[in-house]
Amino acid sequence: VTVVETGGGLVQAGDSLTLSCEVFGRIFNSGAVGWFRQAPGKEREFVAAMMWSDRTTYYSDSVQGRFSISRDKPKNMVYLQMNSLKPEDTAVYYCAVDDWSGNDRIKTSRWYDDWGQGTQVTVSS
Repeated sequence: VTVVETGGGLVQAGDSLTLSCEVFGRIFNSGAVGWFRQAPGKEREFVAAMMWSDRTTYYSDSVQGRFSISRDKPKNMVYLQMNSLKPEDTAVYYCAVDDWSGNDRIKTSRWYDDWGQGTQVTVSS
């Protein structure tokens, strides 16, 4: 499985940005696709995820209400719509695929099997 993220860039606080994640290969119905981010000097953190079988979504507290994860299943595409961006959202954003997921592990990066190379999002104040 190959994962490719696109859509990062430099925006101003309050702007919106949509990241795209294209998955080349099979996404199992038992699995999930998630977005994580890593800011300089910080650990990678969970942002949002979606169970592939029923589209149940999960969000971190810091992005709840501002970010939205969605998918185009036939195209194996997952999107992260980011609204009301803040400077603290600045990070490299990664998309990842877990072949077998659940609500007890979907927010944990170490369970994910395949990762993209990341796309930089920079939010200026």
